[in-house]
Amino acid sequence: MVGRVKRKAGLAEAAARAARDATAPPSCPVCGRALGSKMEWHHLVPKSEGGRVTAAVHPICHRTVHALIPNADLARSYADPAALRAHPGIARFAAWIADKPPDFHAPTRRGR
Repeated sequence: MVGRVKRKAGLAEAAARAARDATAPPSCPVCGRALGSKMEWHHLVPKSEGGRVTAAVHPICHRTVHALIPNADLARSYADPAALRAHPGIARFAAWIADKPPDFHAPTRRGR
């Protein structure tokens, strides 16, 4: 018989899978809420500034970050999620969205 050989998962792999499934759902680094069925990948340092590391975020959080903070500022001062949450506009947004469901959507306006 030629082709792939199927192997049964070992006990260690099964235990690791069970532990991974039992953990809490991942949370959004912008607002802290659990991620829903829809998510987008945010480059912590924008691709235009040479960034490669991404984080899963809610679509509304992603749009808000880019509406409030220019890419150059994201790369220079807000590449860390904790620093991003400390931004006054993002902190205000996070407080507003804290009690909304994970897949909540609303139109996003540009910052002033």
